[in-house]
Amino acid sequence: MDKCPICKESRWKVNNGKKKKVPQKVMWYFPLKARLQRLFMSSKTAEDMRWHEEKRVKEEGIMRHPADSIAWKDFDKQYPDFAKDSRNVRLGLATDGFNPFGNMSNSYSMWPVILVPYNLPAYKFMRKEFLILSLLIPGPRAPGKELDVFLRPAIDDLKDLFHGISTYDAYSGQNFQMRAAILWTISDFPAYGYLSGWSTSGYKACPCCLDDTASQRLRGKICFMGHRRFLNHDHRWRKQKAHFDGTIETRSRPKEFSGEQVLRHLNSLAGVFGEFGKNPVTRKKGVDKIQGNWRKKSIFFELPYWEKLSMRHCLDVMHILKNTCESLVATLLNIPDKTKDTNKARDDLLDMGIRHELHLHDDGTRKTKPPALYVMSSSERKGFCDFLSSIKFPDGYAANISKCVKDGKLMGLKTHDYHVLLQRLIPAGIRGYLCKEVNEAIFELSEFFRDLCSKTLKMDDLERLEKNAPLILCKLEKIFPPAFFDIMIHLIVHLPKEAKLGGPVHPRWMFPFERYLGSLKKYVRNRARPEGSIAEGYIANECLTFMSKYLHGIETKFTRKRRNYDYNQDKAEELVVFSLSVRPFGLVTPPTKLSQVELDVAHKFILNNCDEIEEYRIKHKEMLQRIHPENVDSRHEDQFTKWFKDHINQLHIDKSLDVSEELWALANGPIPFMTKHYSGCIVNEVRFHTKDRDDCRTTQNSGLVVEGDHKGKHIDFYGFVKAVVELTFFHAYKMAPSGKRLKRNCPPNTNLQSEQPPTSNSTLEHQSATTGDDIQINSNNSNPTQALANGRQAIGNCLS
Repeated sequence: MDKCPICKESRWKVNNGKKKKVPQKVMWYFPLKARLQRLFMSSKTAEDMRWHEEKRVKEEGIMRHPADSIAWKDFDKQYPDFAKDSRNVRLGLATDGFNPFGNMSNSYSMWPVILVPYNLPAYKFMRKEFLILSLLIPGPRAPGKELDVFLRPAIDDLKDLFHGISTYDAYSGQNFQMRAAILWTISDFPAYGYLSGWSTSGYKACPCCLDDTASQRLRGKICFMGHRRFLNHDHRWRKQKAHFDGTIETRSRPKEFSGEQVLRHLNSLAGVFGEFGKNPVTRKKGVDKIQGNWRKKSIFFELPYWEKLSMRHCLDVMHILKNTCESLVATLLNIPDKTKDTNKARDDLLDMGIRHELHLHDDGTRKTKPPALYVMSSSERKGFCDFLSSIKFPDGYAANISKCVKDGKLMGLKTHDYHVLLQRLIPAGIRGYLCKEVNEAIFELSEFFRDLCSKTLKMDDLERLEKNAPLILCKLEKIFPPAFFDIMIHLIVHLPKEAKLGGPVHPRWMFPFERYLGSLKKYVRNRARPEGSIAEGYIANECLTFMSKYLHGIETKFTRKRRNYDYNQDKAEELVVFSLSVRPFGLVTPPTKLSQVELDVAHKFILNNCDEIEEYRIKHKEMLQRIHPENVDSRHEDQFTKWFKDHINQLHIDKSLDVSEELWALANGPIPFMTKHYSGCIVNEVRFHTKDRDDCRTTQNSGLVVEGDHKGKHIDFYGFVKAVVELTFFHAYKMAPSGKRLKRNCPPNTNLQSEQPPTSNSTLEHQSATTGDDIQINSNNSNPTQALANGRQAIGNCLS
């Protein structure tokens, strides 16, 4: 074939019969059928492909996985034969352009098409080992609306996959008809338009509101206000003109269209879109009125199930959050060239006849801009930036944002930095600087994204978010100038609805795919042939990843330990305090010997939190009750340790079957001269450092919170890890108390708290930070601890 059968474009750059033919473009296609079949060739992966049906925890009204979503369930109802076999694959399709050279001065855009299998557990399907590169669309220019031309081979394979292909299942040892279907596409907003066919620019840029998008032309840009239409018809804000855009809002919310309705409309426009190929410079008169913002009929409608999907394309929460935060920060800090509060924005207020106090003052020589409530002064900017510079995050939580603060500006922030800023830092940083109305609106916006991005979503919470989103945007409309409300801000109102349909946002946003693009960049060795380099590197890595599933006894991508791993293996001990997991590090030398008072505190702490000896605690209290009914609890606290030791020793002498070696060792307490001190430990894959170790680092991992009761009230108590102490018991049992009790009248810095191998329950001596009274903390939330592999070890953490 020498010409395109549709647009008749020549296939070759040079075709004079004298030289070797050179193709116009070379697209790399990695066959999808074989790669999906490969998921069932390993028994472990084949078992995981059933996880969504056989092992997923199903709770009504709670979504943790795409399988919990309405879109997934609706698809199962539409196609019960497909849903009958849990091995049938549900896919998400993601695409985005990237520069393979990492040099932004060189405009080169390459577009990979990536598929993600949602059958896998939530902690696996977004790992790059399971992402499937299906297409590699070559540069140097983005495909634009002609993306469908490159998607043709993938769509043909997906048609066949929906009807099924024979596949061997290594887990069951039998062949079955594997079927596959795409649930939705994932992309940034420009690519949303390429995939859906709806133009995401202009007056009707919203792909959810479609032709009913509310927009307004300003000086030099288009704004998307009018969010009062999403409020109840009797809401008082609908009649307030001066606080909004100067008009009374009478419109109702935009009508929602199903896939069948969209398809019927697109079919009625047949012949209007024209052929594929180069876009004409001019468009025919009247075409705009007929086709609106539709630029093509998406190739995905060739899939037999596409028009019946509840949600075909996902709005990318990652980019919406990033762009929202970027506009917000730039406006609050009045960053030049980025702020939305420009002279043109003030002139827009003049044109609309609203907020007269913010209009530019013209004295004949120059125009001055009155200060706005939403813009910080220079001293307030300095205080806010000082706050950001002083923040220290836990290990792995976020980047060091203090490096991006300079001269009252934030520069060089990454997408995840904006994620942390909007959800966590801005609400705390602006307290006391801005007025109540501004603070309230920003706090609610932050809480909205924080709830929306939760790993677990509740339908009740999403109903609340869907009602609150228009209210939050209306509050912002009353504060910020119209230029602030670009299309990214408007899309916030549609996010709760999409979360109800698609479930948690983490399987549907671009974070994992952006990271994956960074991995593809590393494959470029020959800068003259970036696509070929990536294709060869991907295939080689794909082979090694597949073979590693069959290698045993060596570290592979699937067996290597995580950075913050702990000793989470099965234990043979009877007592939980000797069997939980903690990995200490940073042995402190010379060793510090604990005093007898400190050992007694640690021992009491361990006993108070050991569930297996609850019957002995009850027995002791009953004995005290019989002797004297007053102050039983306080007498129990003072006397139980000694009574328990004497009681267990007597039973041990009598050779009682109820007393094991572990229980006898626990009753006799830790050995004074066999304690070890560490500067840190890892508990449940969470890293903790002592305060001294933290002081010289840019991260903070020494803070702790313990839930407790004080005078019948639930109170959270905060402190720092002062030391990590390993306690050794008789018969080589080692354990780490998990701090549960705080008591005053203790020598300084002797508060022991949990961390490391087994957890046991002991007591902490601590001065109350609020009242100085004795505080009983009986939470089970303390960090569990575990025994080391060669002996059971226990660590106590000194809490202050």
